[in-house]
Amino acid sequence: MHINSLIADVEAPPIADAMSWVKPSRRNRLLIDLCQALPKYPPAEELAREIGRLALQPATHLYTGILGSDELRMALARHMADEYGGEVAPSHVAITAGCNQAFAAAMMVLAGPGHNVILPVPFYFNHDMWLRMLKIEPRYVQAIADGSAVPRPENVRQLIDSQTRAIVLCSPNNPTGAIYPPDVIRTFFDIARAHGIALVVDETYKDFRENADRPHDLFTIDGWGDTLVQLYSFSKSYALYGYRVGSIIAGIQFLAELEKVLDCLVICAPHISQGAALFSLRELAAWKSEKLQMMRERAQALRAAFANPDLAYRLVSAGAFFAYVQHPFAGESAKVVAQRLAGNHDLLCLPGSIFGAEQEDYLRLAFANVDGGLMPEIVTRLIESQRE
Repeated sequence: MHINSLIADVEAPPIADAMSWVKPSRRNRLLIDLCQALPKYPPAEELAREIGRLALQPATHLYTGILGSDELRMALARHMADEYGGEVAPSHVAITAGCNQAFAAAMMVLAGPGHNVILPVPFYFNHDMWLRMLKIEPRYVQAIADGSAVPRPENVRQLIDSQTRAIVLCSPNNPTGAIYPPDVIRTFFDIARAHGIALVVDETYKDFRENADRPHDLFTIDGWGDTLVQLYSFSKSYALYGYRVGSIIAGIQFLAELEKVLDCLVICAPHISQGAALFSLRELAAWKSEKLQMMRERAQALRAAFANPDLAYRLVSAGAFFAYVQHPFAGESAKVVAQRLAGNHDLLCLPGSIFGAEQEDYLRLAFANVDGGLMPEIVTRLIESQRE
């Protein structure tokens, strides 16, 4: 049979490939897995009980509305309005089967073959993969410069032309962990609005910020729905990874087109998952706060460990779930360095090269699933690798 070349030409997902680099340890020590950001703690016990209760309800086996259940859309609109200020109505909310589906569906609404979308590098690899599968040209803007991992708005203007349909931001960022300042996000919004294109902001990790300041003020802007498309995920905040439930918040006209896409993809996000998300929003504020503090402490422990004067690896950025690190092996590919760390030093991470061009000097450490007490051991193994 023939395979669509747009799919065949895209690299395979990198996580499985990275797992193949692990070898049985010759040092009788455990592997430290910094490959995928999935904290090992389970959902709250009361949430698990609620999911069991939902499974026994006759209505749970039915579809919800294509854009999600009315109760969940209302609750999420209220949550976003409280957190960001401004006006967010239930009619602005669509519930998706995870944030990856939210991005995929949003891009199908916004752009098609021959169009282009601006994507900061390093990027979340699934964003880049999906654009290329749709024959949408990713136009890359480098975000790593002068010790910063925040893209500069002035570097984006020159990339916009008549075929540009969107600027994509991911903040807090995957892979760098960087949290973009509100004024930077606002400037990107102003650029997008001035050119009549969308600003798509993936805020999967929004709850894992280091302070309670608002991430941005975009929802307070009159007519924000003509420009802004916000993506969110319940997975990280409530340990609902396998339940696949996320959201898109956008203008009503956009959601009318999105509804067509979602109907063809999955009809609606899983009913039971939507119920779990609704319960989480209503009942788990204290549980979430406890986990967020634990994640902050892990990030702080990582930064403290990287202050070791014997360490030649440089911490570029560390924040929500991720750290981006410059390795000291000039001229070596990031993949070779990552393979050596996995095979010889029982430290599994991803090479910067899978996150875009000019990233061969970098590694991504997904530290969220590692206890804070292990951060010094991570640095010990990195120092160990410097002696080879």
